[in-house]
Amino acid sequence: MPANELIANATDVAAGIGCLDRVFVRPDSPLKPFSGRVLDVDSISLKALDHGFYYEEDTLPVIVAPVVEVGREWRFVVVQGRVVAGSGYDAGTRRAVDSGGDVKARDLADEVASSMPSPCPVYVLDVCQVGGEYHLIELNPFGGADLYDCDAAAIVSAVSNYAIQNHPL
Repeated sequence: MPANELIANATDVAAGIGCLDRVFVRPDSPLKPFSGRVLDVDSISLKALDHGFYYEEDTLPVIVAPVVEVGREWRFVVVQGRVVAGSGYDAGTRRAVDSGGDVKARDLADEVASSMPSPCPVYVLDVCQVGGEYHLIELNPFGGADLYDCDAAAIVSAVSNYAIQNHPL
């Protein structure tokens, strides 16, 4: 829904997804004009969504979802529909917490990357664990994402090969 519609109808939108006081809001775009965040329903505003910082349109499409307790999180680098590296991370501290070796997280990243149209040739894909289940969190632009402990050599190799094959000198 457009951000301005969310702001005008925040209480109804929240109630419609079973929330009374807080919701999670993020842009409906892998270009990430603002970071996803938890907001009190009564404080949702364009300012609270960083309007004017990376975007000017008050009709920017956003996604609104219930707040959930997220456990572990992983970031995976995708090049031409293939996961080339991954790392676990702590969203609160923005630090790597493991090498991204969780097989179930990697399997989900592989499944998502290979089954959807790529938003661009190189991007990052975030996966989380909620309870015992694994979920896609979001897609992010490669150039604006922390890579944590992702294998730098694997990323450089995959991105270089893509660039050479698709943009020869």
